[in-house]
Amino acid sequence: MADETFSNSVQCPVCFKDFTPGTINGHLDTCLLSSAADSPSTAVETGPPVKKVRVSEPVNDSVSSSSSAMPGTQSSSSVFSLFQANKGKLDVQPDRSSVFSGKRSPVSAFSKGTKRVLTEAVSVPTGIETPSVSNSEAEKNINNHLPARTLLSSNKPLAEALRPNTLEDYFGQNKVVGQQTLIRSLLESQEIPSLILWGPPGCGKTTLAHIIASMSKKKGSARFVTLSATSASTNDVREVIKQAQNELRLCKRKTILFIDEIHRFNKSQQDTFLPHVECGTVTLIGATTENPSFQVNAALLSRCRVLVLEKLSVEAMGSILNRAVAALGIQVQGQHPTNSSYREQTDSSEPAIYIEQKALDTIAYLCDGDARTGLNSLQLAVQAQMKSPRLNQSTQHGFPQEIVVTEEHIKEGLQRSHILYDKAGEEHYNCISALHKSMRGSHENASLYWLGRMLEGGEDPLYVARRLVRFASEDVGLADPSALTQAVSAFQACHFIGMPECEVILAQCAVYLARAPKSIEIYKAYGNVKACLRNHKGPLPPVPLHLRNAPTRLMKQLGYAKGYKYNPECSGPVEQEYLPEELRGADFFTWTPSDR
Repeated sequence: MADETFSNSVQCPVCFKDFTPGTINGHLDTCLLSSAADSPSTAVETGPPVKKVRVSEPVNDSVSSSSSAMPGTQSSSSVFSLFQANKGKLDVQPDRSSVFSGKRSPVSAFSKGTKRVLTEAVSVPTGIETPSVSNSEAEKNINNHLPARTLLSSNKPLAEALRPNTLEDYFGQNKVVGQQTLIRSLLESQEIPSLILWGPPGCGKTTLAHIIASMSKKKGSARFVTLSATSASTNDVREVIKQAQNELRLCKRKTILFIDEIHRFNKSQQDTFLPHVECGTVTLIGATTENPSFQVNAALLSRCRVLVLEKLSVEAMGSILNRAVAALGIQVQGQHPTNSSYREQTDSSEPAIYIEQKALDTIAYLCDGDARTGLNSLQLAVQAQMKSPRLNQSTQHGFPQEIVVTEEHIKEGLQRSHILYDKAGEEHYNCISALHKSMRGSHENASLYWLGRMLEGGEDPLYVARRLVRFASEDVGLADPSALTQAVSAFQACHFIGMPECEVILAQCAVYLARAPKSIEIYKAYGNVKACLRNHKGPLPPVPLHLRNAPTRLMKQLGYAKGYKYNPECSGPVEQEYLPEELRGADFFTWTPSDR
C-alpha cells in the first residue's frame, strides 16, 4: 500500500515535496508566490534539498524488491546495467522523469548532496533547511583564506577584488558618511533617499553604492540593480522600472537602481526616471564625475540629494593601502607581524612578499587621491616582482627567495605623477579660473603652478594662449599697453612651435602679466556701454547727420555729413559733438546705470 501511494504521488518542482494529484495545483500557486517573496540575493544558493529515501527498504535492494514484486519485469541486474551506462550523466543531471511522475531513482537520491556510502538507508527530513551565507560574508571568508598569489594573479583588478562591503572599511569620506552624519543614519536605518554621488575618479562613488547594496541584501529590505549609462539603453531602464513595480506590488519590496556614469545619459533619457523617482517606485543612486549642475536634468536633480565626495587624502590612501597589504598577506619591512609570520601562514614553497614603507608612501602621494590607481599600481609592482626570473633560485635552506617591493619599483610602474585633469570637464574650468585669478593678484608663483597643472594634464596650449590675450586687455589694459603685444606674440609663437617647446613661452607671458600693473578701466567702461544699450528705453537714438557718410548725391542733398569738421585740417581743438543728443556729456569711465 505504501508503494502504491508513493508511486501515485507527484513531486513539486519548486520545493521537491510529494503531493497527491488532486492537491498539487493548489500547492503550486502557493509555492510559487512564496518563493517569489523570498529575496534571491540574501543568501548564496547551496543547491536543491536532498531527496528523501524510502525508509522501509534498504537502498541497495529497493530496485530489486520492486522488480520482483511485479511479474514480467526485468531483473535487478538488467536494470542496474541500464543505469550504469548513464552513470556519469546521473551525477550531473537528475532524472527528469522523476519530477513529473513522482517516481524517484535511488541512484540519484544523493546526486545533489554530499558523498555518502550507500550501505544503509538514510532518512532525510523534509523540513530541514541548509544554512545560507550572505554574499559579503562569503566574499570576506574567501579573501581571508586566499593566498597572495591567487588574489594577485586573478583576472580582477585589485581595486575590484578588495572593494569593501561595510562602512567601517570605507575610508576618506568622513564628512559625508562619517559617524553622526545624517546620511550614515539613513543608510543604517535602510531609509535610503535618492542620491547623486559626485566626485573625482577613484574617490569611492561605486564603492559606496556597493556598500549600500550589501546592507540591503543583508537585511533583505530592498532589491539592488546596477546599470551603466555607457552601455545601458532606455529600454533597459524601462525593464528595470517594470520589474520594480512588480516587486513593490507583489512583494512589498523597494528597488534601488544604481546608474554609473549617469552624466552619459542625455536629458531625454534622464527624464525616464522622473515619475518613478517622484512616486517612490525606485530609489535612484547616480554616480558622476561631472558637475551635476550642468550634466543632470534640473528636474531630476531637485528629486535627489547631491553628495560631494572629495579627493582622497594621503592619510586615507595610506589606510586603504594598509588594508590591501594585510589582505594580501604582504609584510611591511621594519614592522613586526601582528599574528604569525607570513611564512607560517602560507605554503613554504611560496616566497614571502615584503614591501618597503617608502613604497607605500610613494603610492599614496603619486596616485593623486585615486584609490583605484593606487591599488592597481600596488598589484602591478608586486606581480612584476613575483614573475622575476631570480625567483626560480632557492636559498641555502631550500626556501624560495623573498620578494621585496621597493620605492623604485613603484616609480617605475607609475612612470610619473597621475594628474587629474579633464579638458572638457569641471577640472578644466577650475584650473583656468585659478590661473586667471592668480595673475590678477600678481602672484607669479601661483600663476606658474596653475599653468603647469594645465599643460602637464594635457591642455591645448593655444587655449591657454587665447586666455592670456584676453587677460592682457581685460586686467592689464592701459596700465601697460605692451602687455597685449606680449600676449599676441606668445600666441603666435605657440602656434608655430607647439608643445612641449612652447611651455616656456607661455610661462614667460604668464609671469609678465602677473608682474604688470593692472587696470580695468577699459573693461569697466565697455561694460557701462553695454549696460547703457540694454537699459535704453524706446528706440535707439539715430546717428547725427554730420557723422553720417555721404557717398551719393542724394545723401548729400538729405544733409548727410553736412557741417562735419575734419580734424586733421584744423590747427586747433575742434568743437564738435560725437554722441547722440540724448547722451551728450556722458562719461562711460565714470558712468553708472542710474545716471541715465
